[in-house]
Amino acid sequence: MPSIPFQDLPLQIRTLRAELDPAIDAVLRHGQFILGPEVAAFEQAWAAFCGARHAIGVGSGTDALQLILRALGIGPGDEVITVANTFIATAEAISYAGARPVLVDCELDTYLIDPAAVAAALTPRTRAIIPVHLYGQPANFDALRALAEHHDLALIEDAAQAHGATLADGRPCGALGVAAGFSFYPGKNLGAFGDGGAVTTNDAALDRQLRLLRNWGSVVKYHHEVQGYNSRLDTLQAAILGVKLRHLADWNARREQAAEWYREELADCPGLALPAKAPWTGRHVYHLYVVRLLERDRDAVLRSLAHQGVQSIVHYPVPIHLQQAYADLGYRPGAFPSAERAAQSILSLPMFPEITRAQVAEVARALRNALHARSG
Repeated sequence: MPSIPFQDLPLQIRTLRAELDPAIDAVLRHGQFILGPEVAAFEQAWAAFCGARHAIGVGSGTDALQLILRALGIGPGDEVITVANTFIATAEAISYAGARPVLVDCELDTYLIDPAAVAAALTPRTRAIIPVHLYGQPANFDALRALAEHHDLALIEDAAQAHGATLADGRPCGALGVAAGFSFYPGKNLGAFGDGGAVTTNDAALDRQLRLLRNWGSVVKYHHEVQGYNSRLDTLQAAILGVKLRHLADWNARREQAAEWYREELADCPGLALPAKAPWTGRHVYHLYVVRLLERDRDAVLRSLAHQGVQSIVHYPVPIHLQQAYADLGYRPGAFPSAERAAQSILSLPMFPEITRAQVAEVARALRNALHARSG
């Protein structure tokens, strides 16, 4: 095991055992493992945290996006625009709904979707835009909203990495578009002990439709209004998330503090671009702390960091348009220069709420060593 892991979930769990054990035990005692009372309680708490009227617990973040699209009636023959430099689940949710993903480039300084590229990609078949709040920072939502309203498009947030992030005016991710999809994958800022997700929305009709779709198209058992799916947040996971949610604001503040430590330690490091906070961002919650190596010799840096006991990861090494799974979309290398340049040069450093100043300093020292060795 590396001396400084990329994240330390066992440490977090150890600090919460006194709260987690009774919450889990309560579910084991009442035995309502599917849509038990903890699910409704968490949904209410999560909606409040996100500043939304409704939250619907589902099986994963991918399901959250897919179900939003289906609830909006988006499917075969429709196009949905999203960004090329995201995890493949964003595009796959569009595909699962039967629509066609249309990819666009990012802005290199923030890695966030480029509104100008979105505008250029619009066609008569476009039905929705899914911006990704990447690495914990919100997309340029006001610019995207103007486009969506002008062209009568649904604006759907991929908020899987943005638990608690806000715009500069304080509006939280999760209540910005018609709906937002969240992931509670274990490594997220708010993570379950397995897969899980949620949709947030202010639309009561959409809330009802999503509750139908996640549960076989049924509100009353064995009576099915639509053809639905089996995508429900487990009661045990909801109980765990309910406990962890009480700590999320503090954890996010600690991530912000760790990001500041990194900035202090790496401010004068040549050949390195640190994360840029966009002018429209209020709170960047640093799900990931991503730096860019300006000379792009990443493999040697990765090896050097590993040799020094520092675990680092690349999010993400291959843009969606260059994935074999989406070769049928017809994009070629060079289609999205900023996304491709980022994919070749970005590096995610250790980031978790419990990381210490000393650990950040050690990561910075190891990175400086790796860069010096690379250039020497």
